[in-house]
Amino acid sequence: MIRVTELEKRFGQHRVLQGVSLHVDAGEVVCLIGPSGSGKSTVLRCINGLESYEGGEVRAFGERVDRGSKNIHQLRSRMGMVFQRFNLFPHRTVLQNVMEGPVYVLRENPAQARNEAMALLAKVGLAEKAQAYPAQLSGGQQQRVAIARALAMKPEAMLFDEPTSALDPELVGDVLAVMRALAGEGMTMIVVTHEMGFAREVADRVCFLHSGSIVEEGPAAQVLGAPRQPRTQDFLRRVLHPSAAPAEVLQ
Repeated sequence: MIRVTELEKRFGQHRVLQGVSLHVDAGEVVCLIGPSGSGKSTVLRCINGLESYEGGEVRAFGERVDRGSKNIHQLRSRMGMVFQRFNLFPHRTVLQNVMEGPVYVLRENPAQARNEAMALLAKVGLAEKAQAYPAQLSGGQQQRVAIARALAMKPEAMLFDEPTSALDPELVGDVLAVMRALAGEGMTMIVVTHEMGFAREVADRVCFLHSGSIVEEGPAAQVLGAPRQPRTQDFLRRVLHPSAAPAEVLQ
């Protein structure tokens, strides 16, 4: 469904991605892990056509993803994306936020869009918040609304860019529960995450990135339970036992 081949990306003179290759089949959940600045989020943004790239290729649903191509909006509509920040419209209710895309982009009948939006809010456990405004919600609730909003576009794949990193610890569980449910329903997902327990439980494969390259890739149980590469071993040791590591290694 999604294939990245020898992807190269620069910001000025800095090479952010150095020959990244990965593939995601329909129904798979792939988690991208690694230290901050390793290129995980940039990979997602290239897959969704939010960033251009200087070398290699990204293909989704059999078509080349190119930020400047005439079909990029159509391709992007097939991939829902959830960011670290919720990006909800503050002046619209929760229900209106979820309905926005179907009504104005997909041109759905407002009554149909409303029914579908309510069903999605029920799915993420927020039907009772339909008439609330984002400022009246917790961060975890806002992120679940953001997931419902992405699902309202009926995507064939979902991209999650560290969806719990901006949340207080006690709010993380509800968001991860929604993502687990999506995975259980067979949604194709690429997830950038620091939640190793979630990756171990849900991911079919895990890719560990370091300095813009995939250093290790394999089944979640192998990469997280018995990593082969020293860099992966070091990262997991420091993430799982942070008190034993200097703070700078996580940067």
